[in-house]
Amino acid sequence: MQKNVIHANRIAAFLNKAPRDFDRADLVRYIKANGVRMVNFRYAAGDGRLKTLNFVINDEKYLDRILSAGERVDGSSLFGTIDAGSSDLYVVPRYSTAFVNPFSQIPAVDILCHFYTPDGKPFDSSPAGILRRAEEEFRKVSGYEFHALGELEYYVISPKNALYPTVTQKGYHESYPFSKWEGLRTEAMAAIAEAGGRIKYGHSEVGFIRTEDSEMAQQEIEFLPVPASEAADQLSVAKWMLSGIGNKYGVVISFAPKISIGHAGSGLHVHTCLMKNGRNAMLEKGGLSAPARRLIAGFLELAAPITAFGNTVPTSYFRLVPHQEAPISVCWAYRNRSALIRIPLGWMNAGGMVRDANPGSSPAEVASNQTVEIRSADGSANLHLLLASLCVAARRGFERRDALSFADRHFVDKNIYDKAHAALQQKFPRLPSSCWDSAEALQKNRGAFEARGVFPPQVIDGTVKRLKSYDDRNLSERLFGKEEEIKRLVEEYLYC
Repeated sequence: MQKNVIHANRIAAFLNKAPRDFDRADLVRYIKANGVRMVNFRYAAGDGRLKTLNFVINDEKYLDRILSAGERVDGSSLFGTIDAGSSDLYVVPRYSTAFVNPFSQIPAVDILCHFYTPDGKPFDSSPAGILRRAEEEFRKVSGYEFHALGELEYYVISPKNALYPTVTQKGYHESYPFSKWEGLRTEAMAAIAEAGGRIKYGHSEVGFIRTEDSEMAQQEIEFLPVPASEAADQLSVAKWMLSGIGNKYGVVISFAPKISIGHAGSGLHVHTCLMKNGRNAMLEKGGLSAPARRLIAGFLELAAPITAFGNTVPTSYFRLVPHQEAPISVCWAYRNRSALIRIPLGWMNAGGMVRDANPGSSPAEVASNQTVEIRSADGSANLHLLLASLCVAARRGFERRDALSFADRHFVDKNIYDKAHAALQQKFPRLPSSCWDSAEALQKNRGAFEARGVFPPQVIDGTVKRLKSYDDRNLSERLFGKEEEIKRLVEEYLYC
């Protein structure tokens, strides 16, 4: 057993054991030693939202049973693809995801679960199951592990406070007291970390909106790269925790893509990287590696249908407009925030920075942490299906022979929103402009997602049907100048 190892997760700290190594006996030991009286199962259902099943611990025998065998649930109420006449599913806990519930007045341990069919096989249509298959098929084709992290942006909506105002659209990295909800953000970061979330950092974002009676301050929590399934789990838990802490403070936490026209929307930028033998494989000879460029090519090819999983409400397409650091053109660039896919700084040639900032110190070894960022998704995303769609797209980049030349044809080295380069906007394909168009793109490209058994046809059918049900074609044009109708639409999807 390791000594003096830092564990943010309370269960891991008590056991002095990494969460990935938890077993059933570990959880029983923690529960008995710490007076835990409840166990909560949590799982992402068909709508992508985190669901809950509560258990009171009657005795040790009952605790062992629920940890060993899970429980049955009504699948027809959780997934629209299941017939009510034969709807039972099992939910089985995954010990490595256990964490102490930060909200419960009764001491409780929460555990994420997988779904299984009556014959004990993984349930094909569960979002987490689809993501697991997408990861596995990508690994088979490419030989790499697909890692990801999310930039979780949100607004805190609270009563108006005249003290220490933030300037509109100038909230980026603002400090307390001008950033009034820094305490909520740091409390959430600590809780998410205790639940196993691998957080990189948090900060206030650019958006700040003031109305007659309220103010809205934009925030961001960014994570570290982990395997895609873990990334989706962490984001799901983080959104739930932020909402719970917002409720505690009596404020609204909104991940909605747009809450006021003309102000910064909230995206869910996803950084991705390829790993092999524990090493980042995104760079070679001082530049992007061929595998990294194949990854980019796959994202470019399936950029339009990816919005079916990452931009799932009509207000998503109020955000995807020019001049708001949100992409509309399918292209990629280095450090250019007008492109759909951005290559951020990756700590190349960074070893001397620490010595320069700290004269007299020894040179620092700085490992590259290069990622590829896709900037289209927002807080309405079905997180597991979004990550699964990115895995599928990445696989396509490895399957197509012309991937490198295809990526080269979509490269841009200028800000395409600059008037001087406006012609570039016509050079590249555009993302869908509505849920309807997104559904059409998914229908057209469904073969790529259904290939190798990753996305079941019924999930594609259900996604297309739901997106088209909004009938939001030309919505921006129809609502132009109709402020009250826009406000009602924004309120409808405030808790997306």
